[in-house]
Amino acid sequence: MYNPTVARLTYRALLGRRRAAILFVLPALLIVIAVAVRAFAGADDQVAANVLGGFAIATMVPLIGVIAGTGAIGPEIDDGSIVYLLAKPVKRPTIIFTKLIVAIAVTMVFSALPTFVAGMILNGNGQQIAVAYTIAALVASIAYSALFLLLGTVSRHAVVFGLVYALVWEALFGSFVPGARTLSVQQWSLALAEKVGGEGAITSEVGLPLATVLLAAVTVLATWYAGQKLRTLKLAGEE
Repeated sequence: MYNPTVARLTYRALLGRRRAAILFVLPALLIVIAVAVRAFAGADDQVAANVLGGFAIATMVPLIGVIAGTGAIGPEIDDGSIVYLLAKPVKRPTIIFTKLIVAIAVTMVFSALPTFVAGMILNGNGQQIAVAYTIAALVASIAYSALFLLLGTVSRHAVVFGLVYALVWEALFGSFVPGARTLSVQQWSLALAEKVGGEGAITSEVGLPLATVLLAAVTVLATWYAGQKLRTLKLAGEE
């Protein structure tokens, strides 16, 4: 199911000079914020949770997911170069699965690692906050990558739709509107963080069993449907 050649090409596309520069901006900003907050407020568990929950999980992780997920396949479909890949003797679900693995890896590296570093800076992992939010970032990276890879497969405006979802639904509605929180990857991932963090340090609107089911279902269904949509792309000369 995993093709090294497809993976290498996808990594090269995602980590090109321009896209890599964009990927570094948000993690760098998180670290700068963490250093500044620690300098002015000291080590405070609640402040650490607010920074990691409000910026890292609610904003940084979904935005990096948009860049990695849509960038793994969207540009190839937009410029037509996908036909060269589809012409190779590689099964189309294998292409999707490989690109998903690459998108997940890139999202995890650029979101979970800086989240952990920022958490350690903020309060030295008091109440397991740094570890809890890192786990949330890791889990969310999987679901976001699948969702945004699907968007990149079905729409030429995947980045726009992805940004709307990340900035409006996740960062705004997912954080402040009670009813929307149940349908938020952010809240699902926080359910796992709540289990790891100290009592009362992290809260989620979704219970852990439901969150686990929803995360798995969204990831599997989005990946499956992306594979089905790629199957429908016809090459020149195909019947």
